[in-house]
Amino acid sequence: MITAPFFSSAEEVEVAFYDALARADLEAMMAVWAEDDEPVCIHPGGPRLHGLPAIRDAWRQLFASGTRLRIRLTDLLVQESPMFIVRNLIEELSVEDIAGQAPNVVLATNIYASGPQGWRMVLHHASPMPMSAPPARDDAPHTLH
Repeated sequence: MITAPFFSSAEEVEVAFYDALARADLEAMMAVWAEDDEPVCIHPGGPRLHGLPAIRDAWRQLFASGTRLRIRLTDLLVQESPMFIVRNLIEELSVEDIAGQAPNVVLATNIYASGPQGWRMVLHHASPMPMSAPPARDDAPHTLH
């Protein structure tokens, strides 16, 4: 029996998620997902996958080619509460063996929940970055009126 890892932070889960994605490792990928919640995964241009069986099947299909990815994460935005953490970022994905390839740029939102087994992913939503403009940055303080 394989023991599921204990993730003490959302950051640990995210590192494990992107490591599993880069290595096309299905078991490592599934270890990051919440088992007692109803997780959701949306791949770029794909349907909403609800529940672990659907999520596992989609990752199995994606990993079937054995392609390894180079992943660069940028522009992280974090919203935290005691039980949930939302991490929004930009994924720059390229195939490991293809030199000079322009990366696919993807907007991703990952939501993590804290529970008895530590932190786990409950949502991964990725969509293609619009080609028309770079991401807007808003570092100004916000005031509610």
